[in-house]
Amino acid sequence: MTSSIAEQLEANASEDANAVWITCPHTGATVTWAEAASRSRQIACSLDTLGLAEGATVAIAAPNSIWSTLCFTGITVGGYLATPLNLVAGARVLSYVIGHSKASVILCADACRPLIDDALAEAEHPVTIVRIDPDTGPQWPVEADPQAVPNVRPGPTTPGLLMYTSGTTGKPKGVVHGHDSLMASGLNVVHGHGVRPGDTAMCVLPIYHINGLCVTVVGTLMSRSGLVMPDRFSVRSFWQQVRDNNVSWFSAVPTHFAYLLSEGVQPEIDHARLRFARSASAPLAPDTHRRFEERFGIRIIETMGLTETGAQILSNPMPPATAKIGSPGVPVGNDVIIGDDNQAEVPRGQTGEILVRGSNVMQGYLHQPDETAKTITADGWLRTGDLGHMDEDGFVFVTGRIKELIIKGGENIAPREVDEVLLEHQAILEAAAFAVPCAQYGQRVEACIRFQPGRSASEDELLAHCSAHLGKFKTPDRLHVLDDLPKGPSGKVQRLKLCDLVYDTAP
Repeated sequence: MTSSIAEQLEANASEDANAVWITCPHTGATVTWAEAASRSRQIACSLDTLGLAEGATVAIAAPNSIWSTLCFTGITVGGYLATPLNLVAGARVLSYVIGHSKASVILCADACRPLIDDALAEAEHPVTIVRIDPDTGPQWPVEADPQAVPNVRPGPTTPGLLMYTSGTTGKPKGVVHGHDSLMASGLNVVHGHGVRPGDTAMCVLPIYHINGLCVTVVGTLMSRSGLVMPDRFSVRSFWQQVRDNNVSWFSAVPTHFAYLLSEGVQPEIDHARLRFARSASAPLAPDTHRRFEERFGIRIIETMGLTETGAQILSNPMPPATAKIGSPGVPVGNDVIIGDDNQAEVPRGQTGEILVRGSNVMQGYLHQPDETAKTITADGWLRTGDLGHMDEDGFVFVTGRIKELIIKGGENIAPREVDEVLLEHQAILEAAAFAVPCAQYGQRVEACIRFQPGRSASEDELLAHCSAHLGKFKTPDRLHVLDDLPKGPSGKVQRLKLCDLVYDTAP
């Protein structure tokens, strides 16, 4: 059993040196396990030449690519703390992240340099920017000796990843994972989905999101399998990339499945090779789930994970076992219970907070011991902030976030219930219900929607549809049509921003 990312790379190179790990679908460039191990060591040794403190934070500002992936592994191989920067967060948030993490080096792609320059305009500590050449990788001030070995040999508890949450309810929090929790998170994917060396995954989520990094990158690392790295998700290129690169599985978010369904073209799919799709990061609407499987003939495995748990905590079983649509599944690789206000387990079928405990749980929040203590109990249970219940078969059903509940007239309304009904209407591509302050009820229900391309419907028609399925009490008072809904890096709708967005009440 390996004990670090460095050891896992070496083991993979020793087992099958010439097997391809990473493929760029745009250029056809590939990296074998032997090359990945060698280049990662070179990056680690080059960082050593900069005179960094042991365990220093090293940030990555780059879209998905072969080199952004190798920068992550190289930083961890050197015992440094890899911090992928959220490229859609904006300069103000990045400025906070760089300052809070005390990142002393940023490995930066050319396309990201203006954003990073803006973020560093008022930096309070010196930061070295190292350019990432798209063909040859980081351009170091001083190249390391090719025969050098890293100064530090990381162990299981060495911090390896610092990933910031989206910060929709305040400033982003820095989640710290050790090599052990990173590797455990990858193994949860491997074991939960039966990933094997002959598989090839395609990473359509940015690696500055936990799903893209831990599920697809670390998942393929731990299974010694192939990884296809497009620079971004493209509806038009997606199926062609799957076919051309012999992809056998991919991990996506509900928005991606909705976009693929909205395309009128029926792709050619090698069902013998493409074994499954994986959905995570937000609840998948049952109607979207059923329509995707019926149209494309691909099984979707719905899952659930968090940044704080290295992604996956729950997963539906693989075929031929029976899955439950509407549930992200059963615990895989960790323990999950439903807890009351005191984190005591409640009976099956009763709603409470979803709690998780396992080797994939984070070490804590960087520089925030009080927040860490609030989130991880003395018994090691991580409080997810998600509400749900567990059925008699051990399947968990998520009803929403504690902070997103709509409390109308003293009654709790789960926004997801409203979302799912709206999404059943054929004209709607995306929907998100939210709370609006109300003098009569305390809060009322409203929703933002986005229409399918070329389709529309009147508000009266849509509200009648809701009333027929939800009843009058839960039906939104108003619907707001948007060109797009605000989303985080994973594609998850940022529900808590909607009220300020449509009523322009943000400070």
